[in-house]
This record gives sequence, C-alpha cells and structure tokens, in this order.
Amino acid sequence: MSGFRTYEVYQRTRPGETTEWIKPRQLTSDAYLVDPYPLVAILREHTPCYRDWPGNAFWVTRYDDVTSVFVDDANFETRSRAQRCGRDGWGRDLGEELEVLRCLERAADQQGEAIARRVLSEMEGDLATEVFARLPFELLCTAMAVEPTTDLARTYLHLRRATSWEPAARRDGLDALDRLAAWAAPLLEQRRSGDGDDLLSIVARVGGSGADLAITVLEMDHDTLHGVLANLWCRLLTEPELMDEVRGDPLLVKAAVLETLRHRPPIVSADRFTRHEVERFGRLLPEGALVRLSAAAANHDPRVFTDPDVFDLHRRDLCQREPRGQYRADGLPSGISFGTGAPSRHPAVPEDRPRSRYAIVRDLASTTTRAILEDAPQLRPADGATPTLRSLRIGEPHTCWSLPVVRG
Repeated sequence: MSGFRTYEVYQRTRPGETTEWIKPRQLTSDAYLVDPYPLVAILREHTPCYRDWPGNAFWVTRYDDVTSVFVDDANFETRSRAQRCGRDGWGRDLGEELEVLRCLERAADQQGEAIARRVLSEMEGDLATEVFARLPFELLCTAMAVEPTTDLARTYLHLRRATSWEPAARRDGLDALDRLAAWAAPLLEQRRSGDGDDLLSIVARVGGSGADLAITVLEMDHDTLHGVLANLWCRLLTEPELMDEVRGDPLLVKAAVLETLRHRPPIVSADRFTRHEVERFGRLLPEGALVRLSAAAANHDPRVFTDPDVFDLHRRDLCQREPRGQYRADGLPSGISFGTGAPSRHPAVPEDRPRSRYAIVRDLASTTTRAILEDAPQLRPADGATPTLRSLRIGEPHTCWSLPVVRG
C-alpha cells in the first residue's frame, strides 16, 4: 500500500518525544538566537538527525551528513525565496543567466574595492551598519547602474524579510517586492533597446519585467558578504593580538576570511526538502520532509576539524582554495557557507563563465579587509562598546549588527 512504510515507521516514533539532552523549543529560544553553538553541539554529538516535532523538521548536524544532503539534488531540493513568500511564478529568477552572473562579477571585481574605500571614508562611527551592511547594496546599485538613493535602500532592506515568519516583517517584505518591481519597470523599458552591460539592460534584453528583476534581487545572497566581514571584524577589534597578527602579514587576510566562514558563519542553517521518501541517518524521511542543515554544528565537528572551537589563522585542516563537494582533491574540507550556494561544479577559474559566488564573496571580503587595514590602521572599538553576535529573528543571519568604532 502506498505510504504504508512511512506510516509503519512513524508508529515507532511518538509525537512529542525528545531526548534527555535538549528540548525542541530551545531551538527557537533567545539563547539559540544569541549563541546557537552549544545547543547544536549537543545534537551533533548525541542525536545527529534530531526529530524536532514542534518545528516539524529533522535537524542534521554532522559535517559529512550536512554536506551529503547539501549537494544531493536527486533526493533533496531547496525551495526558492519566491516559493516561501508565496510569489512563486510571479516573476522569473534570472540569477543563473550567464550575463547576469558576469555582470555581478564585474561589479565586485572592478568596483568592489573602490566602493569599500568610499563607504569607509564616509563612515561616521559604526563599521557594521555604515560599511558592511551598506556594501552589498552599493554593489547592487553599481551593477544596475543606478544611484543608491535612500528610498531604494529602504526597499532593499525590507525586501530581504519577505520570507520572514513574522507577519509584519513579511508584509513589509512583500510590499518592498512590489515597490521594486514598479520602480524597475520604466527603467527596463528605457534600456530595452540599448546595448549596456548593466543588470537592468541585461534583464531588459532577455524580455524581463519589473517582477523578474524584483525576484532576481530577492533570490540573491545579500547576507554572506555583510556577515563574514562583520563577524571577522568583531573578532579583530576585540582581540588585539589577532589584529596585530593580521596587520603584520597581509597573506593572513584570506585565511582570516576563510576561518571566519568556518568558525562563525553568518548563515548558520539552511533548509532542504525531501523529493520522495529517503532512508538516511537511520531514519525514514517522508516525502516533503523539512531537513534543517546546521552549519553552526557541522563547521565545529571534531571528526573533521582539529580543535574546532578555536579560531586559528594557521589552520592546516581547512581548504584554502575553492572546494569541490566541500572537499578539495587532497581531502581538506572547507567551511560550509550556505548563502553562497553549493560548491561549484566548474573550475575555480573558469574560462567560459564567471567565478562562483563563493569565490567572489571570499575575494571581495579579503579585498575589503585589506582596504580597512590600509585606510584606517588605528581603528579601535569605541569606548564602552561591547560588540556581540546574534540573530535578530529565527532564520536571519548570526552576525554583529552594530560595531561602534573610532579612528585612532
């Protein structure tokens, strides 16, 4: 009988069952938002495929398990942000079009450093809000060849919360999606007959609408660049010895970015869904099951990384080049970075296509960090400032949202 096996297996697992180690509602508590690492470490060591009944999810927490699900498109799928906010089919996501990818790569490579230095020079006192949060928005405006106005910045900020579970934030996000589509429509018409290489011209040439542009922006990774820079600089500014080490050896900047992506990734979890019944991790996962992958747990897995809770610039068990399937050919693992997508199947420096999102973010974060070290060498935390990391809401980045600083 169809579905019988799932039903029979589920009779052995009673709703509400938990473990002696953790209660499910701890995974949506303020303690988790502030510091998810102790909780997910308990799951990783004692119940690596944890059935979260209130959240109707399976939490997967060991590195090899997480990476196996992350890249297994035959058995698992990732649902788009458009699906999650109820706008599936409203507009097309053009983010995988080669010309769109090339445009975003050009903006990062050709203008990223200049933008970083400019916004740093305009900073009045908060590195996180005035530089790191602003950088992805300014890059997007550069890619679209438009001026970064206050209204557009507000629309961009609200748009990112369209998938929020919180009704007010979700409503603001959907309104922002409509505003962005309406703003883009006349610009697309103006550029439809041109030969520009900016994002709006590219979308216009493929017959895209304002809704297509809005959905394309919605599906972009807005959080990893902001988050990895904020998390890294929170550490550098609060650990003077580490700051001195990085300042003394520019080659350590890239290592610091990669270790931050491993040790304190801004995107601490990602959701996948089973395409059909899947037997994995000693469980039978039913069709459509929500599988929550924890980078916070996997990136600290002692089976993979030596002394995983230590932030180590000289770590020898971390991939320093772009990984394939999360591992390099010599067996070195990389930190899991959900926001930049699954590891690319293409060469690290492809001849016929742009570099991966992972590579672009890694390189731009490194370039921005070097620019700050050069342009603000005496930067230090403002008196009384106690920068910390946390998520503001469930599902939002775990990062430093405010980093008050003074120059010298």
